[in-house]
Formats: sequence, C-alpha cells, structure tokens
Amino acid sequence: MKIHGDVLSPFVRMCLVTAHEAGLADKVSLVQTNARMTEVNKDLEKLSPIGKIPVLITDHDHAIHDSRVIMEYLAHISGRSDLIPDDGVKRFSVLTLQATAIGAAEAAVALRYEQALRPEAMRWPDYQHRLKARILAALDEVEKSWIKSLEHVSVASIALACALGYVDFRHGILNWCDGRPKLAAFERDFANRPSMKAWPLA
Repeated sequence: MKIHGDVLSPFVRMCLVTAHEAGLADKVSLVQTNARMTEVNKDLEKLSPIGKIPVLITDHDHAIHDSRVIMEYLAHISGRSDLIPDDGVKRFSVLTLQATAIGAAEAAVALRYEQALRPEAMRWPDYQHRLKARILAALDEVEKSWIKSLEHVSVASIALACALGYVDFRHGILNWCDGRPKLAAFERDFANRPSMKAWPLA
C-alpha cells in the first residue's frame, strides 16, 4: 500500500502512525506528494477528485482519500478493533474525540496557510483570531473531558498526538501547554512511541 502525501501534514502523519500502530508499517510506504493551496497537482488529481492529501492506494490499486477513511481502513484490514471499537458507545466516543482532534488540526493548517501563504495585504486578522480560538477551545475540551479516553491507543489518540505535534511545529507561539497539564503529559508520552518517532516532523 502507498500513502501519497507529506509527513508535515498532520493528516498524512495520522495515517502513517495508524499504519504503524496497526502492525502494517512494513506494508505501507510514503510517496512524497505536495498539494499546494492555489495550484492543482495533476498527479494527485488523478488519484482523488478533490486533489488533497492524503490518498491511500490499496494493494488492489483502489484509491481511498480523507484521513478519517484511511485510518478506519487500516484499522479494519489489520483487525485492530481496539483502534476503532466495535461496541457502539465506545466506537462513537472514539470517533467524536477523533473529530475534535481533526478539527483542531484543520484550524491549525488553515492558520498556517493564512499566516504564511496568503499575500500579506489579503490576510484577515479576525479570521486568524477565530482559528486560534478554535484550536485552543478543542484542547480545552480534551483537557476537561477526554483525558481518560486517551489512556488507550486509538484513532482518536493518534489524531490528537499528530494534531498537537503540528501545533507545536507551526504555532509554538500559542503555548497551548499552559493550563493544560494532563494534555501536555499525554503529548510527551505519546511522542515517544515508536510509531511517532518513525515519522518525525523534522
């Protein structure tokens, strides 16, 4: 299987880490693929109509896109129901926390685009403020209500660890660790997992 993308994308990294945690590290390779904000990557567009990373090409040459779908596919084919539980209550709890983490990552990526790629004259301070608030609100909710759910490795804890790693890498000025000691401890511990070290940001 091949994952098209760039490990600097938190969404691509989520998929790569999931593959490692699912015992598929030796069956998945990364194909370096760039997706720019204003330009169409023709090769990527052939794989996915929305032209975004990540895209996974299965061993049967089928294309699967969107990090959530890829993570579920990897959990499914590995038989790792602990990554996405079968039990309804546990399953939707994990998926809700995963959505919270992905929402924070989406805001962080949008903030990066706004600050680094959009022409300075076109940048919107109020929008940047809203994105920062969205990131921190998501992390506040995890600190308050979801720490126990992070005790086990799942697609939710993977997504959150990768989102936090990206925020650290691109938006260290946010100092998100301040006032969130339990979440900061989670990130420190998870960052030391072999799956995370296999796909460093730098």
